[in-house]
Amino acid sequence: MKFDPRKLKKVELHVHLDTCLSYHYLKKVDPQITRTAFNRQFVAPKRCADLGDFLSKIAPQIDLLQTSQAITLAVEDLFAQLAADNVIYAELRFAPLLHTRLGLTGEAVVETVLAAMHNASRAYGIAAGLILCTLRHFDAAASLQTAKLVIDYQGSGVVALDLAADEARYPLTHHVAAFRAVRAAGGNVIAHAGEAKGPDSVRETLDRLQVSRIGHGVRSIEDPALVERLVATGVLLEICPSCNLTCNLFDSIDDHPIDRLKKWGVRLNVNTDARTVVDTTLNKEYQLLHDAFGWQDDDFNRSNRQALEASFLDGDTKIKLMSQLNAGSM
Repeated sequence: MKFDPRKLKKVELHVHLDTCLSYHYLKKVDPQITRTAFNRQFVAPKRCADLGDFLSKIAPQIDLLQTSQAITLAVEDLFAQLAADNVIYAELRFAPLLHTRLGLTGEAVVETVLAAMHNASRAYGIAAGLILCTLRHFDAAASLQTAKLVIDYQGSGVVALDLAADEARYPLTHHVAAFRAVRAAGGNVIAHAGEAKGPDSVRETLDRLQVSRIGHGVRSIEDPALVERLVATGVLLEICPSCNLTCNLFDSIDDHPIDRLKKWGVRLNVNTDARTVVDTTLNKEYQLLHDAFGWQDDDFNRSNRQALEASFLDGDTKIKLMSQLNAGSM
């Protein structure tokens, strides 16, 4: 039977709201924009110089997302993309402090996204949670401000604090207190690591931030002892294959370690990260792994079950969605 990624129910844990504005969205904002202009402004080249170069491609989208209306439309746009990928649960993420240039407060930004997320979740039948990001280049005060937003809205749909952006150029130091504050308030914490830097970054993030999931983490493969630790502790890696290739981490998909990590027993799932910047969808990611490594329905269903287990859903919803996944894998 021919592999068809579209029929698989999916879980996406790692997708940034401010990297996923579709051409359809941009046509609403700017009816004059052409596909060529869209690609030039918003889509990265197939191979960036490094993560820093990749991150520079996100700026034009953040520039647009500075009003409640623009942000609301972006959430609706992303849910339409999730529905096309047959996603049944997603955790969206973004850095609210990047969206305050025109006068919105951090609170207003978060409330706008939550309202739009809950409305779209009902409309599309896709369960969802919101992750708030602090960024590597933020100072300690900004990181603590983001942590306070997580704490204040953790009963309203915000499910975790994340640390994102350029790990190669900025240390963890300014963010330890923010992560400690969220953990002390009973909140969840995750972080990007092992992307622009190697396994030492993953180890430091696990030790100092005490996270339950790692965004990317693919360079853990360079240290067998670290891989064994991930297996033993059950920390899930949120892996984004095409994004890793665009960021110039590996020469080709054949060199990507996702298949080796899976065979080693590391818990992981497959994500898009930055749909517009990378020009990808979950269906494309699944097809890529099928073509490169021969992954079949069972492999993807296993990774989606692992994603649900590592998600920040309430217990009842988790059981309900697990039943949907299991029914879809028969």
